[in-house]
Amino acid sequence: MKLTLSSIGGALPSSAAEQREASAHIARLHADLDEKRAVVKAGWGPEKVHRKGKLTTWERIERLVDPGSQTFTVGTLVNWGRSFPGSEKEAPGAGVVTCFGLVCGRWCVIIANDNTVASGAWWPLSPEKIQRAQQMALRLRLPVVYLVDCSGLFLPEQAKSFPGRTGAGHIFKKNAELSAAGVPQVAGVFGDCIAGGGYMPIISDRVYMTEAAYMVIAGAALIKGAKSLKLTSLDIGGPEVHVHQSACADERVPDDLAALSAIRGEVAKLASSAADYYRHGAEAAPPALDEAELLQLFPADHRQVYDVRQVIARLVDHSLFHEFLPDTGPEICTGVARVGGLWVGFAANVLAPQPHPEGQGMRPGGILYREGIAKLSAFSRACNDDGIPLVWLQDIAGFDIGVEAEALGLLGYGSSLIYANSTNTTPMFTVLLRKASGAGYYAMAGLPYEPVVQLATPISRLAVMEGRTLAIAAYNTKLDDDFNIDPRFADDERAKIQRGMDQTAARIEGDMDPVAAAARMDTDELIRMDELRPYLVALAEMAYQSSGHRRIKNPRIWSLFDLEVLAAGRVRRAESVAQAPAAVAEAPEPGLVAVPSPMEGSVWSRPNPGAAALAAVGSRVEAGETIALVEVMKTFTPVRAPQAGVLVAFTCADGDPVSAGAPVAWLRP
Repeated sequence: MKLTLSSIGGALPSSAAEQREASAHIARLHADLDEKRAVVKAGWGPEKVHRKGKLTTWERIERLVDPGSQTFTVGTLVNWGRSFPGSEKEAPGAGVVTCFGLVCGRWCVIIANDNTVASGAWWPLSPEKIQRAQQMALRLRLPVVYLVDCSGLFLPEQAKSFPGRTGAGHIFKKNAELSAAGVPQVAGVFGDCIAGGGYMPIISDRVYMTEAAYMVIAGAALIKGAKSLKLTSLDIGGPEVHVHQSACADERVPDDLAALSAIRGEVAKLASSAADYYRHGAEAAPPALDEAELLQLFPADHRQVYDVRQVIARLVDHSLFHEFLPDTGPEICTGVARVGGLWVGFAANVLAPQPHPEGQGMRPGGILYREGIAKLSAFSRACNDDGIPLVWLQDIAGFDIGVEAEALGLLGYGSSLIYANSTNTTPMFTVLLRKASGAGYYAMAGLPYEPVVQLATPISRLAVMEGRTLAIAAYNTKLDDDFNIDPRFADDERAKIQRGMDQTAARIEGDMDPVAAAARMDTDELIRMDELRPYLVALAEMAYQSSGHRRIKNPRIWSLFDLEVLAAGRVRRAESVAQAPAAVAEAPEPGLVAVPSPMEGSVWSRPNPGAAALAAVGSRVEAGETIALVEVMKTFTPVRAPQAGVLVAFTCADGDPVSAGAPVAWLRP
């Protein structure tokens, strides 16, 4: 059996002005992210490390990985903006670097203490960051390389990193789990290796120590105080002791460069990547559509919709895609494509309004309904059965709510989806394109459901609900049916209520900031939009690198084919669910062209109260330019000019209801 791939995407539907606005918005966010990354990478500066004759952590990583290859970091912004008693400086990246890197053609997880930050000490969240990287290696069976240069716990904050289920000791449990699963671990000890830092490399298959390195349970200063002995840490646990006496290390090497060369030699002895085998003769290829257009695709206003298929088209090889069950649950797009020549499944939220399956008008996108949930469950299980890595592209407001949703048993269907995603063994990767709200975030394989990696973008918004919505919920008893402050309150009380609502909304907006989420480890990595395709290519290769530990079917016998055959044989009811065309009002004068509403909802001529109109009556508009917005459940769908011309008049006022296909305005070509 053979899968038919079709072209997906095309020219962006938005106007040139909207594309420039979107691009400028993303560029500002990218610049801010780049500045923060630079601060983290600089650490506390290289001077002290260089005076000791050692390389900084990033200098070591750059010499460890293959020349010209790209590393992909995780946890870069952990602890961003957080200060700690006992330190005048912050702890960039929690004092540890975790990343994926190519070493001798094999993807490895690299875990490296940042020796510029308090001599590689472990801060609050340092253990959790290390464990998260170890878990990624375990799930993908990737070799782990430890670059150890660790002075132990940052003791003033020991209570936040020593005890508890994910305290520092859990790192060593992960060492053992990796070893038990047969995952290769290679360690280089480059300097301080005290207490927990001394334990971290021991379970590794190969341990190299430089002449400047030592591994000790307790350092010389502590021993001097406890036993009145005059010793150095090198005397206690240097390479002379651990290579030649205790056998806790395997080899001693003169310096950093020699250690890194030896580590590369060990990785080169491992099995090569199986990724090319699983390409089945296909070649990796870039998308046919320009990847750079991802920067222009997402509206600057997070409430406005876009076409997720246009996103997929700029992520997959040749912009070719096979969509499964397109006529079922159209609020969800499921399908497979090649990424870097390798098969990958995609499950994505569709934001555009979709017909109600019972012919009851249009429903807003970005929400999970019964049919879409069932489709996701079946697709997730089929990908797991076939061994196809699955990428979840999230932009979701949540589950459908109300009488119909409860009567249709969405709780049960949602539980089925959660069960599927909780028990899958195929690698799953989650991308928070924009909105990740409520239980929909869980259902679409959010971080609590343990995807191998969860990526966020600079426009990600992760929360139960939006700030304004939560403020309305919190102050609901003081609002009228239109969510305005009840007029029965006196002016001073109204002002107090408004301040409270504004403060609540602002606090939630701050919590939703993707930088804040990355700092809390609520997402694994915050990446630029133009890094999404390269990151997915690397993850696809990692998912197929190690063979023999999970099921990977030949594409001829995929379960997905069964799913498609059964779907093709069902009785289609397209005629019964088609949206009846709205009666078109007569033009006020000959030659005018109607600008139709794309869906049923409320019309708004401006993005926010008090803001300028999107297009003024009497002004010239370009084809594809947004002249109004149609709102359903706080999601805004653009009303676009079908052709260039002069905007003559609107047919309704702000807030008025409009039917799908009804004219919102009149245009003179």
